[in-house]
Amino acid sequence: MRRTALAALCIAAAATLSLTGCLPGEDKADGPFAGLTGGEIADKAVKATSDAESLRMKGEIQDDSAGGTVQMDMAMNKKGDCAGTMSMGGEGEAELIKVGDTLYMKYDEAFLRAQSKDSSKEEADMVVDMLAGKWTKTSATAADSKDIASFCDLDTVLADFEDVDSGATRGKTAEVDGTPAITLDEKDGKDRYTLYVATEGKPYLLRVVSKTAEEPGDLVFTDYDEPVPAKAPKGKVIDLDEDFS
Repeated sequence: MRRTALAALCIAAAATLSLTGCLPGEDKADGPFAGLTGGEIADKAVKATSDAESLRMKGEIQDDSAGGTVQMDMAMNKKGDCAGTMSMGGEGEAELIKVGDTLYMKYDEAFLRAQSKDSSKEEADMVVDMLAGKWTKTSATAADSKDIASFCDLDTVLADFEDVDSGATRGKTAEVDGTPAITLDEKDGKDRYTLYVATEGKPYLLRVVSKTAEEPGDLVFTDYDEPVPAKAPKGKVIDLDEDFS
């Protein structure tokens, strides 16, 4: 179950970081980022985004291996803390929090049943009765959880931003949740990407729309350098390391 969650998160991150392109640079234009090509603007967006101490990533991407559309809303920072939710195929929701070296997760019944489709009804009922609506915790360094825990580290998520050679072309001005932006268009074979970069304040990446045959998606980035609301859940928490070891 945690491996499936990891796959969904990593696929979303991969789509987010698809910034390489093959278009030649176009003429430099006026207006926001006057005198800069799309590729040069993309470079500024990559640096600003990579320098952020924290951000929130929200949106969805298609992943048939994970059950269809994956929805996620995750805040994360460079300390490795994170907090948010995810859903796969629109079937239920899982909450995830990582604080220090501990990973907390809570699943609703619909999510657990969707992840137990290959199990018998008796087994699925047992899992639901045991875990639905209850917080669990496990060591973030455990073999079966350290990968998903590493996703909570913003440095890890943004690692692929390094050494980007973008051939983006400038598009129209737009807004993302009220923030002025400029669009950049990328091509990679038949795949198409539209990047939205803030034109006021730091040139953060605000949105990525991926139009690909295998992994179409739409992800929005907000809450740059804001505190991540990652706190250990209160009340009873099931310790998976002790109770199921």
